Amino acid sequence: MPAPTIQAAGFSASGFVVARRKATVSAQITGQIVRIEVEEGERVAAGDVIARLDTQAADAEVARMTAELAAARADRAAADSQIDEAERALARTQALIERAFATEALLIERRTRLARLRAESRQADARVQATKAGLATARVRRDQHIIRAPFAGVVVEKNAQPGEIISPVSAGGGFTRTGICTLIDMASLELEVDVNESFIARVHPGQRVRAKLNAYPDTPIAGRVVAKLATADRNKATVRTRIAILDEDENILPEMAVTVFFPATRDDTPG
Repeated sequence: MPAPTIQAAGFSASGFVVARRKATVSAQITGQIVRIEVEEGERVAAGDVIARLDTQAADAEVARMTAELAAARADRAAADSQIDEAERALARTQALIERAFATEALLIERRTRLARLRAESRQADARVQATKAGLATARVRRDQHIIRAPFAGVVVEKNAQPGEIISPVSAGGGFTRTGICTLIDMASLELEVDVNESFIARVHPGQRVRAKLNAYPDTPIAGRVVAKLATADRNKATVRTRIAILDEDENILPEMAVTVFFPATRDDTPG
């Protein structure tokens, strides 16, 4: 890191362009990649499909739970039909009791059967609800085989290929990928510079500064100090400072070297 220099009535510091929002896109489950939908340098929107995993097992589980739900609903419908029949039988028995054509024991038997059928119907309904929850879970797991972009950005690195196994955790041995690609939100780019301790008292949040990329020294970039980090680097005697980029420029890329000029006073603003 070159020593800070005093220019006119201000000073300068060096650093790099960094992304505040950067993610290695992976999967929530372990599976085999069948297709990758993005390439390096491609822009994606939030929710765009990044990759697809093999869904054969997940599809089979959804099909099984769908069949179980249909069977559970049929059992509940049969139970409800038996309840209707038992209610009619009980009503007939009560009418016969009033005319002394049926015994009290038969009435008790009909009431007991109706109570049992209602209990079985509640159990059947519980099975339907449990199977619906299982089906919803199976569908969620199937959806997890489609990996989507968590935010809008640019794919800066592609880390996997179709046919490889992807997992949210490393299986060791280098045979399992833990990331499909690296995504950067270009709107989150800012500058990080190391300000010498001798000048840090002259840096304050909101201060306007002027920056120049080392790659494009003739193109000034307006910036504003966001914050001074709470710790210093004792080896370099510097304090890292975050600076927001006020000028949009497609030439500004992550990890580019940059030099930032700080004006002499709070009232100065770089031209």
